[in-house]
Amino acid sequence: MGGSVGGALGGSLGGSVGGSVGRSVGGAVGRSSGGAAGRAMGAALGLAVGDATGWPAARHRSHLHAPWSRRLHRELDTFAEEHGVTSLPVPFALNQPTEPLALGPSDDAEWLAWTILTIDQPRAEAFRGLIGAPIRARISVTTALGNLARGLEPPASGHDNPHFFDDAAAVRAVAFGIAGRAPRPGTAHTAYDDRGTPRGTPRGTGRGVTRDPVRDAGRDAEVTNAGDGVLAARAMAGAVAAVVETGRIADALDAALAELPDDTAIGHNARQALAIAAKAGDPFAAVPALDAALLDHVYSYGVAAALTVPVALALASAGPLERAVPAAACLASLADSAPALTGALTGAVAGYHAIPEGWARAARTLTGCCLPDLAGRDLMELVEGIA
Repeated sequence: MGGSVGGALGGSLGGSVGGSVGRSVGGAVGRSSGGAAGRAMGAALGLAVGDATGWPAARHRSHLHAPWSRRLHRELDTFAEEHGVTSLPVPFALNQPTEPLALGPSDDAEWLAWTILTIDQPRAEAFRGLIGAPIRARISVTTALGNLARGLEPPASGHDNPHFFDDAAAVRAVAFGIAGRAPRPGTAHTAYDDRGTPRGTPRGTGRGVTRDPVRDAGRDAEVTNAGDGVLAARAMAGAVAAVVETGRIADALDAALAELPDDTAIGHNARQALAIAAKAGDPFAAVPALDAALLDHVYSYGVAAALTVPVALALASAGPLERAVPAAACLASLADSAPALTGALTGAVAGYHAIPEGWARAARTLTGCCLPDLAGRDLMELVEGIA
């Protein structure tokens, strides 16, 4: 990283990348309106908008339909495979209500909402409340719930986990960034080394404690993740908290990079992605180079935090929500979460009132496709409680 990428970044965003970022985003959207509260709501709504744009959203929302409808979808997929048919099936509502397949948010927005609702609980306790519940979640979360049920505590519940590296905690971290409060003196937190590994210091109870977004996101992440999965959560929380405070994407990028060591996969990828976006000068223009540089298209799941978070940071650095989120959705293998993470950052820059009204209407109401108890809840009302 001491070569071209390191030179482009100059060790921080005060160099060439920072200059281009400040000019690109500042020229496009300037400072966000509505103050910190408007930016906090913009982060949440931006995440929900991004969640809705990715093709997986309809797949998630289709789980509100009877199982036989998804079985028919699989049979049509098999038919296309066996007969050389290029007409590919999409989620459909045969003899069922069509509302679940309307444009709207899915898993990422619901897990953000759950984190907001449980933000004052000790994190392992909050997750224990989900054991046995009829929920849908990432592999890291379902494995962690099994670990907790067997008596395994954090950080082992996140470390002894086949998907310790995924971005589930990075999505939840947006809630801690929105809350964005400094810790009280004497508050106990889990301490981390520069690779995101807990040092084993005592954890506070979490009840009524004024929060440090980065540390609290790390404490949440250690329940389900380790390594890059924890670093990603800390980076997203720091980035969102910074942009909610100042309205400047350059501050968000500085905060994120401070949590991503150069010699980690996520740190390397973040700096490479930012250099690519700075050279491209536009989110859409950056997509082919990001695809070529970061995505090997080998693994069967596109939720690695070392990929989705760097892409989100890079696209958010290159332009506003209306250009960055659709660009993230173009990276099909990362479309389950990269658009949502990109939307959280760019939505905070723009502020709630700058997000198009049609998108705001479509994205704010949750369906309960992953967390049934959240069906019908208004995400914006939940955010008002902590912003």
